[in-house]
Amino acid sequence: MMISDKNQSSTAIFILLGFSEYPEFQTLLFLLFLVIYVVSVMGNLGMIAIIAVNPKLHTPMYFFLKHLSIVDFCYSTVVTPKLLENIVAEDRTMSISTCLTQFFFFATCAFTDTFMLAVMAYDRFVAICNPLLYMVIMSQKCCSLLMAAAYSWGVLFSLLFTFSLLTLSFCGTNIINNFVCDYSGILYNACSDKHFSELILFIFANFNMFSTLIVIISSYIFIFVTVMKMHSVRARHKAFSTCGSHLTAVGVFYGTVLFLYCIPNTKSSWFTKNVGSVFYAVVIPMLNPLIYTLRNNEVKNTLRKLIHLQICSEIL
Repeated sequence: MMISDKNQSSTAIFILLGFSEYPEFQTLLFLLFLVIYVVSVMGNLGMIAIIAVNPKLHTPMYFFLKHLSIVDFCYSTVVTPKLLENIVAEDRTMSISTCLTQFFFFATCAFTDTFMLAVMAYDRFVAICNPLLYMVIMSQKCCSLLMAAAYSWGVLFSLLFTFSLLTLSFCGTNIINNFVCDYSGILYNACSDKHFSELILFIFANFNMFSTLIVIISSYIFIFVTVMKMHSVRARHKAFSTCGSHLTAVGVFYGTVLFLYCIPNTKSSWFTKNVGSVFYAVVIPMLNPLIYTLRNNEVKNTLRKLIHLQICSEIL
């Protein structure tokens, strides 16, 4: 029986519908997502380069930001090229192994992102609430360990979810009403008992969400209390400005995730979910470098210098 299930799964194929029900908008969607992807790649690689070339940015905060840009670059690259291919290709089929591989890397980036946002909140907590001990607490060794933990967190959770899908069997042609091989889409098409996988999804997805949110909210509660005790208005403004970019990124990321959680799982809600998923998986990796660039004077000054040097070199 087990051998039969394995044979069924090996011959099963998946079809990503994406936005195929709107053929009149295919060209527009392709151009839109292509622009978003180009901006995302240039923004994240540019952020990595800016932090690398400016010694003033070799601090814990920018160390974490550099790794956030690395993850966002990978996140966008895992999802968007396949989305662009499915828009122009007539054949949207893919094997179960290809679908699970995409899900693994997609989930790894998503879980790593949540952990990194929590680590960055803790970094701001230490910087504002314990400024004299900041460089001692957030030492190079500590930052490296936190980043190793973030990547390990992402890979571990992704392996767990992928393993739970590998225990399932799939039959024939399976339709995923999305542009990416997501967990719920794959799970929906299983032709075997889904109880174990559904339990894994409920327990660990909620644990990841609420544990990282608790760290972020707790950090900002302490930050708010500390800032409100400051007598100088200028000091308050400076403290809040250092948190502005991170708070914006957290609000956009978790706001989108909570929005997707709140949408009822009905046939009529698939378009809303797809749009929310596009924002979550495609747009946010593009927004993060823009948010940190526009709200950070050090990054903007370094970018201006690099552009100035480039213009001067072209003139010479």
